[in-house]
Amino acid sequence: MTRRSDEAQHLRDLALLRRVRDRIDREYAQPLDVEALARGVHLSAGHLSRRFRLAYGESPYSYLMTRRIERAMALLRRGDLTVTEVCFAVGCASLGTFSTRFTELVGVPPATYRARHAASGEITPCVSRTVTRPIRNREVRGVVSPLELLTRSS
Repeated sequence: MTRRSDEAQHLRDLALLRRVRDRIDREYAQPLDVEALARGVHLSAGHLSRRFRLAYGESPYSYLMTRRIERAMALLRRGDLTVTEVCFAVGCASLGTFSTRFTELVGVPPATYRARHAASGEITPCVSRTVTRPIRNREVRGVVSPLELLTRSS
């Protein structure tokens, strides 16, 4: 009976974590922090962070920043917004933090990325999303990202 109750609790925890992840995906441009996310599912911030990392391989904050950077990449490729406008549009409050995190995840500063990719029209949006998905440099060492392959051939 204990095993069944442990499994049921695990499934309830996963459902809560999916709610948190879905909220991040939906509200990435809003001011979110781990404490607010944890309050939304009635957990402590520490417990939420530990469980989220176990389930998804990264902290809620890292997941949020990855979503923001992915959206920023799409807006920068459009080419009609400045880097500062993109920074605030994706929910970042500090241009410095945004630029640092963008460079960390993408490998080039946002202005450089915008100059290289703005309105290029070289590849379809569905392929672009897959190829330009940010890869954490410190997590994947020695692996060439699809974005690097594209920029090398240019």
